Amino acid sequence: MTVVRSILLFVLAAIAEIGGAWLVWQGVREHRGWAWIGAGVIALGIYGFIATLQPDANFGRILAAYGGVFVAGSLLWGMALDGFRPDRWDVSGAAICLAGVAVIMYAPRNA
Repeated sequence: MTVVRSILLFVLAAIAEIGGAWLVWQGVREHRGWAWIGAGVIALGIYGFIATLQPDANFGRILAAYGGVFVAGSLLWGMALDGFRPDRWDVSGAAICLAGVAVIMYAPRNA
């Protein structure tokens, strides 16, 4: 159950961080205004809080693993909201990153 919880937290963190960055991007680059920027800043703060809920106590491990989730999640976000179509290299790179997440977070370790 701990792995399922961890994966769910990574997904929620990705939604908050990628969504927050996207909102700031929309506010600044697409001239949608301060409300979008403010919502993005709030979402980015929520991301920081969600990351603290991971069952592993090692900050460096959590953030390193989350980097791989961020890569894959960013591509998915771009597909869903911006019409981005990743090529085989994007997909391959994201798969490699997610394999790294699995090794970093879920490999058996001696306590």
